[in-house]
Amino acid sequence: MRSSFHVLLLPGDGIGPEVIDAARTVMDVAARHFRIELSYEERKIGGVAIREEGEPVTEETLEKARAADAVLLGAVGHPDFDRGPLRPEAGLLKLRKALGAFANLRPVEAIPALLSASTLKEEVVEGVDVLIVRELTGGIYFGEKVESKEKASDLSVYTREEIEQVARVAFEAAEGRKGRVTSVDKANILATSRLWRVVVEDVAGEYPGVALDHLLVDAAAMFLIRDPKRFDVILTENLFGDILSDEAAMLPGSMGMLPSASLGLPGTPGIFEPVHGSAPDIAGSGKANPYAAILSAAMLFRHALGRPDVAGAIQQGVSVAVEAGFKTPDIGGSKSTGDVMRAVSRWTAAGEGVA
Repeated sequence: MRSSFHVLLLPGDGIGPEVIDAARTVMDVAARHFRIELSYEERKIGGVAIREEGEPVTEETLEKARAADAVLLGAVGHPDFDRGPLRPEAGLLKLRKALGAFANLRPVEAIPALLSASTLKEEVVEGVDVLIVRELTGGIYFGEKVESKEKASDLSVYTREEIEQVARVAFEAAEGRKGRVTSVDKANILATSRLWRVVVEDVAGEYPGVALDHLLVDAAAMFLIRDPKRFDVILTENLFGDILSDEAAMLPGSMGMLPSASLGLPGTPGIFEPVHGSAPDIAGSGKANPYAAILSAAMLFRHALGRPDVAGAIQQGVSVAVEAGFKTPDIGGSKSTGDVMRAVSRWTAAGEGVA
């Protein structure tokens, strides 16, 4: 079993450096516990890269990403660039494209100790365990764009190949879960969605043990709030997945609890990042919630480094820390970023976790 890995750190903007520092600390504790050797290199992305390197991500950084075993990213975005020609978010899109990271996995799980943090009734949230699989490198985000003062357009394009590869990720994930995929589209209106639905049906034939149903995106948005436990794996395209996963983030009470993994073909490095934004208004205050970044590090061990044992130990450390009351302000507590980091590190080293 391989025991030496190289990780590229891209802290990014706002609270990104703080949560990545916390995640790295937990990773180092876990690595020592499991006798794994980790090496790191840190590069810039987003607004900080625009300021210091002249673009949201440089080709040199992309080369470093391609050479790494995995990429751990903090957050990008800053209001200073909202109206400029260069946008921090362009760096993230370019990184995803460069690594061929076509499938974004966003697990949404209700933690018993945080049920009261959700704005929904506890009985609605309790027991929620959903995996959102979002196509990440196609659709309207990457289509041809036309923009003037009088008219603008964004072209949405999907090919059969793009849909097939992300659908297989969703069906394979469902095989290890409850065996249900809900494909979300807007097939009553959009040509891309009608192709999406046909191709997903074709792929479903390869997985006879997995049940498939379809929902229009507006209905899916409603059911996520009314009856979220009806979902197991949600499969959807880029734009819809972006919106629905942010909506789903409120089920456990805060975006600060949700990790993600952006994966490409086997053998390519994945990108692991918290779902939340850069939150520049609280940067440097010690209020940033590092749980999502730490859980993203757990996904990194599981999906990129092939170490589910390490991932399980980190997840266990997070669960124990939350149950013990280590909550940042966004989830109803008063603990600092550092308090959470130290608590998770302590309980990660104390337990073997679960695979």
